[in-house]
Amino acid sequence: MKLDKIPQIKHIESGNFFLLAGPCAIEGEEMALRIAETVLTITDKLKIPYVFKGSFKKANRSRIDSFTGIGDEKALKILRKVSETFKVPTVTDIHEVSDAEKAAEYVDILQIPAFLVRQTDLVVAAAKTGKTVNLKKGQFMSPESMKHVTQKVYDCDNEQAIITDRGTMFGYQDMIVDFRGIPTMKQYAPVVLDVTHSLQQPNQSSGVTGGRPDMIETIARAGIATGVDGLFMETHFDPANAKSDGANMLHLDHLEKLLTNLVAIRKTVNSL
Repeated sequence: MKLDKIPQIKHIESGNFFLLAGPCAIEGEEMALRIAETVLTITDKLKIPYVFKGSFKKANRSRIDSFTGIGDEKALKILRKVSETFKVPTVTDIHEVSDAEKAAEYVDILQIPAFLVRQTDLVVAAAKTGKTVNLKKGQFMSPESMKHVTQKVYDCDNEQAIITDRGTMFGYQDMIVDFRGIPTMKQYAPVVLDVTHSLQQPNQSSGVTGGRPDMIETIARAGIATGVDGLFMETHFDPANAKSDGANMLHLDHLEKLLTNLVAIRKTVNSL
């Protein structure tokens, strides 16, 4: 995968990790533009290649009354507006084969959710759009097994694959990050560490996921130290009232200090 094949991405010569960041779900135009502008200002200052992230719908909810979106076309148009307004690439996740072509008209990267990454038809549909495909490693999968998932993309004549680690199930209600998987998966594609989802604590009894946002910097620092190519994190200016995954999101006010620290660690790693 080559970063320069992602439309509008900047700062690729900086030597920094790249960043996929934004809200869990698109809740409306104003919030999306506000978050994108804030993150872009910070990443431009620190020369971090940046991709705005936002789900146009949330299909994998525990409860039927959970927030799933504001409408597919409405949310996708907001993602396009973010891209056009701030000249940044965008990424969104897809859940059905029919989503691939639809979302590809609006965004630059198609993301395959962790629960669905073994679904061959979905991966192939995303790859055949020609877009970069971000493959989230299943919580139930080994790092080695991601070789076969990336190969599905490559077999569709698409070399633009990314692997994102979002933690591994530990018992029923916790996640761990096995950092041994980072160098393993880097043999197959560039590797991103999903910092915020790796800190989820799924709660099957209530159907509402919890998390450990206090550990975000700890996990992110370890990821940079072990050589990840990029970081993924969800951020919001009001996580407590976010309509999806608020319990493990990073408050937007804390993003600049975190990224500043991570850039300093990256510079040290690059010098070794």
